[in-house]
Amino acid sequence: MLNRVILVGRLTRDPELRYTPSGVAVTRFSIAVNRNYTNQQGEREADFIDIVAWRGLAETCANYLRKGRLVGVDGRLQINVFENNEGRKIRHAEVVAENVQFLEPKNRNESSNDFGGGGFGGNNGYGSGSSYSRNPVDDPFADDGKPIDISDDDLPF
Repeated sequence: MLNRVILVGRLTRDPELRYTPSGVAVTRFSIAVNRNYTNQQGEREADFIDIVAWRGLAETCANYLRKGRLVGVDGRLQINVFENNEGRKIRHAEVVAENVQFLEPKNRNESSNDFGGGGFGGNNGYGSGSSYSRNPVDDPFADDGKPIDISDDDLPF
């Protein structure tokens, strides 16, 4: 069986960091994910999906993510069932993040070394999280607007 969800979207609100009574960090946020089609008015609709991250990944998300940031989330779908005050069963779907990728710089107008693309997660979301930054100059695939000169000898096929 397989339960895997991969999403790319923008945060609809700042993450909320909390700790369980035993001291485990948990962060909740939601992302808006555009649908591939437009409605009858020509507008693109979006789905708003709740995300939960645990431990080190939770702390990293709470520290670095803000409303409007573009992220990639890799995780699993979880359905929680509980009874409300009226005794009705309520089903709530959320994605338990195992990996979160920051897909753009903190501030698109900054010219810092934080080029985005920092990834956090691994170890099923229970690790301390790790990150990397890269300078656009170090990216061999960066588009500097100039034509690329490739000879037939450079191609592998």
